[in-house]
Amino acid sequence: MNPDTLTEQLSLFLDVLESGSFSAAARRHPLTPSAVARRIDNLEAAVGSRLFVRSTHAVRATPAGNAFAERARRIIDELRLARAEAVSLSNAPEGLIRVDAPAAFGRRHLAPAIADFLVAYPGLDVQLRLIDSFVDLHGSHLGEVDLVLRAGPLADTRLVATPLAYMVRIACASPAYLASRGMPSCPSELPGHDGLDWDGLAPPFAWRFSVDGQTRLYRPARMRMAANNAETLLFGALAGLGIAHLPTWLISDYLLRGELLPLFCHNGLPKPETSGVYALRLAHETNSRSRLLLEFLKSRFSPVPPWDLALRHELRC
Repeated sequence: MNPDTLTEQLSLFLDVLESGSFSAAARRHPLTPSAVARRIDNLEAAVGSRLFVRSTHAVRATPAGNAFAERARRIIDELRLARAEAVSLSNAPEGLIRVDAPAAFGRRHLAPAIADFLVAYPGLDVQLRLIDSFVDLHGSHLGEVDLVLRAGPLADTRLVATPLAYMVRIACASPAYLASRGMPSCPSELPGHDGLDWDGLAPPFAWRFSVDGQTRLYRPARMRMAANNAETLLFGALAGLGIAHLPTWLISDYLLRGELLPLFCHNGLPKPETSGVYALRLAHETNSRSRLLLEFLKSRFSPVPPWDLALRHELRC
């Protein structure tokens, strides 16, 4: 099996594992659900073990399937890195890539990824600016930046957006707050609690929860702190001021260490939002250096973002 076919087959397997459905996985590939099922059958035959338990409502991984997923992710990462290294050795790309990104996401996830990228491509340099405001590529910054990372909904459809990672949002609070005020068992109990919220325009998915198949808005009645910065809300939650509703890319480390506790995760992590983390660029400004970085970041942050992968394995929420 050639590397491209292997990567495609393993990616399809991981998509079925993540979505729990042949139909959902088929929508991510140019395939029908029956074609997805046949390919999974072929993979199981090649592996020599059942990877999924099928039912009329869902597809669940077997213990062998979960174990196989770990190695599948490593294989995909290694193949992508091997391809990237081969390209770097044969073409020896050189030059500067200018990137603007949200400060919090940049510090936690982008900066380590770019450091690894620069090790793989010795001839390339990156100018990374961490900011909290959106850069207008059509305005004064035109020509000053190659890529802009955004976490959340996209407002400017004139820009070409490359998805890098999906986004999951979790309600959370400190153990001290929950010990003193009690742990809400469902989102409808949030109005009886203190919270932390955005000052001004909040993200469209904030305080929205799936209840009985419908998306509903529930928020704490009293907001102890309001801020226009998600990290500020995180610090308020850590201090025990109340409940916050924050993306997992921001809070995963604190959840893993037990400094924050997840709420309403009885059936696993909530479904991803329809928005995510994107790299934005002007269509006519794309260069080979930027494309290399985009491919590197996609391999780093997908199909399952590393911060969510750690939560799936370490938390029983």
